[in-house]
Amino acid sequence: MEVVGTMFFKNQKLLIDKPRKRPTYQMIGGRVEDGETPIEAAIRECHEELGNEAIFDNSLIELVMEFNEIATSDGVTPIHFYVFKYNGQLEGKLTSSEEIETFKWYESSDGYDILSNTLKNEVVPYCLKNKLIK
Repeated sequence: MEVVGTMFFKNQKLLIDKPRKRPTYQMIGGRVEDGETPIEAAIRECHEELGNEAIFDNSLIELVMEFNEIATSDGVTPIHFYVFKYNGQLEGKLTSSEEIETFKWYESSDGYDILSNTLKNEVVPYCLKNKLIK
């Protein structure tokens, strides 16, 4: 299965969201649908999860890393994860939905217990190494 996530930053903090059906925060993203490229999936998922009032420029999203892992949701499904970075400032208002309970601007002092395995094992270490978050 192919999955995408997009990183948005503000004041050296990473935007993450908490789905209503999961105990941990995750990246803005989701599954690549049939006939979709990873970048198309990333753009679609950003629109779906951030809500209609969030404003960003699709052309400022770039692929920065990819890796294989096991899905946090069931602990057995192999996934190929594409991580994108938004090279701009997210504007507008974030809107929760039936799927997304809340958003958080994360920094490492918030701890790791609230994070999905993808964030904990791959994304946050990448962000710290590249001084994208504090």
